[in-house]
Amino acid sequence: MITVENLTKAFGPKLAVNDVSFTVGRGEVLGFLGPNGAGKSTTMRMITGFIPPTSGKVVVGNHDVVEDPTGAKRLIGYLPENAPGYADMTVNGFLNFAAELRGLSRDARKRAVHRAVELCFLDSVLYQTIDTLSKGYKHRTCLAQSLIHDPDVLILDEPTDGLDPNQKHEMRGIIRAMSPGKAIVISTHLLDEVEAVCSRAIIIAQGRILADDTPAGLAARSPFHNAVRLAMPAGADPMIAAELARQPGVRSAEPASDADGEGWWLFPRGERTILPEIAELVRLRGWPLTALRAERGRLDDVFRAITTPGTPGAKALRDAA
Repeated sequence: MITVENLTKAFGPKLAVNDVSFTVGRGEVLGFLGPNGAGKSTTMRMITGFIPPTSGKVVVGNHDVVEDPTGAKRLIGYLPENAPGYADMTVNGFLNFAAELRGLSRDARKRAVHRAVELCFLDSVLYQTIDTLSKGYKHRTCLAQSLIHDPDVLILDEPTDGLDPNQKHEMRGIIRAMSPGKAIVISTHLLDEVEAVCSRAIIIAQGRILADDTPAGLAARSPFHNAVRLAMPAGADPMIAAELARQPGVRSAEPASDADGEGWWLFPRGERTILPEIAELVRLRGWPLTALRAERGRLDDVFRAITTPGTPGAKALRDAA
């Protein structure tokens, strides 16, 4: 549904987006992930035709966004950053206005507004003016206008920015409900957003794509992937660490102190899963435990290493990408 080829955007001498290429298919939710200033919003604006690229191209459906902007934009629903709207309009008036702009006739417009209101849970504020809404309802209203014509492609720029935890949960539920029939791109700097709703993630920094994988695939690049956290009551024999480190599947045992208590992180050799052998050793020795668990990997570690060149492990993770 979306094909981005060698997309570049320069603002004077600054390259905001530098030779970016990717595709998004129907049923995919792509998280476009990066630190502030990475080029996320600029890329979203070029995909939607809001700003032209310096070079490269975007095709939505079969429509080149530069050569056939009207054809492309018919397929796109766009939630811009900060969810803008007309403050003096009611929610109902704003959605009817958006439907009219999309060329919907009276009956089709009525059905479209009803469907968008139902999907975004806006019944209780339908006749309030937008300036009286909470930030969460403003976001939902702007999302509803992006859905008014039931587009095949959704571009959502920071869809949960500034929302409280309950509002974020509701917004993510709406996105998941829509995902099977659409190609969705979510621009965000929130790692939990990617893990909650995305089937795939691209990490971008300084205008370039540095990684493209599933959230689980990215997390598996973490040094903590398959590591085992073992914690014991205070005063445990310090020689236990040496015995743990001698196990065939253990590469190293490093001291740890956190919410689980005092103990060790046990890092496996290669891609091995060492939890069963550690659990069996604990059982045989009769060691008292306060925690024993395997780690699946930490997306935040991978994100930090990939986007911050000086971070330990950054070069290896970039090379792997």
